[in-house]
Amino acid sequence: MVAGKEATPGDVASTERLKRYWAEGAGAAKIRWGVPGDFDRCVTELGKYVGPGVVKGLCANLHKRATGGWPGHAPGVESSMAAAKKAAHKEGSLFLTGKGVLSR
Repeated sequence: MVAGKEATPGDVASTERLKRYWAEGAGAAKIRWGVPGDFDRCVTELGKYVGPGVVKGLCANLHKRATGGWPGHAPGVESSMAAAKKAAHKEGSLFLTGKGVLSR
C-alpha cells in the first residue's frame, strides 16, 4: 500500500497473508514467538524488508497477534510477577522486579 492511495481488496488480502506468514506460518518459526528474544528476532528478520520507522510497531502488532500479549507483557506475566513478589515479601526476601529494581 502507498500513502495517499486507497487500499484495494487485493492489497488487504496480501497484507493479511504476510501477517499470517509472520505470526503463524513459516516466518513465525524463524522468530519463535513466545521464546525470550522473539521481539528482537522479529526486528532483525523484518528489518530486511521494512524501514526502521515501521519495523518495531509492526513487530509489536505481530507479537500481540502471535502470543496474545504485547512485547514484554505476555499474558499472565503481570499476575505471575505479583504472586512471586508477594511470596518473596512474606519470606522477607528481596525480589528483582521486571524492571531490574530490587524491592521487598
